[in-house]
Amino acid sequence: MGRLVAVEGLDGAGKRTLTDGLAGALAARGLVVERMVFPRYGEDVYGPLVADALHGRLGDLTDSVYGMAMLFALDRRAASAQVRRALAHADVLLVDRYVASNAAYGAARLKQDADGEFVDWVRALELDRFELPAPDLQLLLRVPRELAAERAARRESLDATRARDAYESDDELQRRCGEVYDQLAAASWVSPWQVLDGVTSVPITDLAARL
Repeated sequence: MGRLVAVEGLDGAGKRTLTDGLAGALAARGLVVERMVFPRYGEDVYGPLVADALHGRLGDLTDSVYGMAMLFALDRRAASAQVRRALAHADVLLVDRYVASNAAYGAARLKQDADGEFVDWVRALELDRFELPAPDLQLLLRVPRELAAERAARRESLDATRARDAYESDDELQRRCGEVYDQLAAASWVSPWQVLDGVTSVPITDLAARL
């Protein structure tokens, strides 16, 4: 059984870059690496619904914190068999966003902390009720929200398909989300966390060796 490593952080933190680097470094060490990204915007039914909601195409659904969280959770539940197959095949499954993302963003929208009822609800829903595999390690790529916003805006200007959604364009939400992420990491929520400095260069080779 492989290890599930979740990469978490704000929009524009550099999660994709980190995941790319880690996948290459782990493969260079002879490990079999699989990758997944959530939400799965182009797959199944729930990913496209998430995209529609985040871009205001599903009426007032976006206003419902629990409704949005359920869509994110259902997308992962629909992919649970794929996750388990990847873990059975690979040494490491790298996941760009996982359950903690749902907990952090929802709690931030409700202005709750990591020890609030929403975070408990997400854990009970996704890990207990839906029986998703728990991550073995969660990597938090920490960057100032100003830098994350700048990166997200630059990404949007370079790629017409990467227009910022309702969450990405809300600076105050991103700030609160960063605080909740820090709290989750400090509490070792669900599994061990490692906090990485996303401003300076992350030592990919050293990190791969530790993994």
